[in-house]
Amino acid sequence: MHYLLIIAHDDTFAPTERLVTEIRDWVTAMEARGVRVHGNPLRPASEAVTVRVREGEARRKHGPFSRSREQMCAYELIQCAGLDVAAEVAARHPMAAAATIEVRPVWGQLAG
Repeated sequence: MHYLLIIAHDDTFAPTERLVTEIRDWVTAMEARGVRVHGNPLRPASEAVTVRVREGEARRKHGPFSRSREQMCAYELIQCAGLDVAAEVAARHPMAAAATIEVRPVWGQLAG
């Protein structure tokens, strides 16, 4: 089953070179285990555009959809046997100690 790791941090976060190295090591290890499917860091939420269609009209707003202190900064798509295993994989991600990781199952019935 696929799980999306939604990685978020607040606006005071600044990655260190050591953290970046640890993330690269995590990526290499998870790819070697066949767990990691895909992932990337994201540009700042301030560069986002939020799109909603209401009553047939597309509405665009600059910035993130949420005004939360924490904003999504990266994602990882992983493949694991279950939610408990996915949570263990997330706990090993270096960003778990520096930020927050939400582990969300992918709704496979709607996937192509």
